This record gives sequence, C-alpha cells and structure tokens, in this order.
Amino acid sequence: MTARKVMLLGEIGVGKSSLARRLVFDKFEFDYKPTIGVDVYRFDIAATPARGAMSLILWDTDGNFGDAIFKHIYMKEAAAAIIVGDIARAPTLDTMVKLGQGFAESFPGRHIGYIVNKSDLAADPDAVPLPYELTRKGQSFMRTSAKSGALVKDAFIDAADCIARRGL
Repeated sequence: MTARKVMLLGEIGVGKSSLARRLVFDKFEFDYKPTIGVDVYRFDIAATPARGAMSLILWDTDGNFGDAIFKHIYMKEAAAAIIVGDIARAPTLDTMVKLGQGFAESFPGRHIGYIVNKSDLAADPDAVPLPYELTRKGQSFMRTSAKSGALVKDAFIDAADCIARRGL
C-alpha cells in the first residue's frame, strides 16, 4: 500500500481537525480544542479498479501559518493539499483561494482539493455564494459537514483518486 502526505490547510476554526477526526474515527466532538502546530492522522483507502490501495497521511495544521506555511518543513513531500473553509464565515472562503494559489505556485502539479465545511449550518448550502475559483469546472470541490459526516469520506477518496491519476 502506498502512503501519500496530504496537508489540511485553512483558517483557525474552519473544521480541519473535525474533518480529520470524522474521517479517521467516524466521530464528531462538540468541545473545540485548537490544534497547536500540527497533528498527524492516517486513513487507509481500499483499492479500486483505477487505483491501488492508498494510505493518506493527513497533516492537520493549526491555521496560524498563513502564506508562510509553504516554506515550512511540514510541507516537504506533500502530494496534495485539502483546503478548508467555513460556509458560515465568508472571509475563510477568500482565504481558501489564496492558500490554493500559494500551494499551486509552491508545489506545481500537486492536487488541490477544496472543502467548504459546516454545510449543516446553512439552510441551503448550494445557495451560499462562493468565489469562482472554488467551483470552476474541473476543480476538486465539495461541501461537507464534519458534524453529520456528509461527503467527508468522498472528499478524501477524491483526493486519493487525483493523486493516483497524477502519479504523485
């Protein structure tokens, strides 16, 4: 089984840790504990006809780094970044775009997936206006809820599929 490093990026409080815990442990914790530095999780994905089995090594960053994260040792050998925003906090969506641009410039050819989290907080998540860069054709994008688990596993399986297609 191959292992690939995936960075979880985004502002503080967007739900990066909650997504990782929902994915790995299939649970949601209501008491918020901010990440200090980085937490590392492992999630194994079964093989498909198009992709071999893969372990995603998730590096859950604390969100305080901003653009400086791209120069940090944490980023070494990252095959992908999953960039997370909060559907109820519009400025975090703009930050997602900036982080995506920074990752693409620093690590050309690597997969970038965008997750707008906390979709359970919006009456109609599809009606929330999003920056064009997040939803343009061919972009890896999902609206998730770490609380309910909606589309969480799908977002990470999509990342594994894209990593495999790119040969990373």
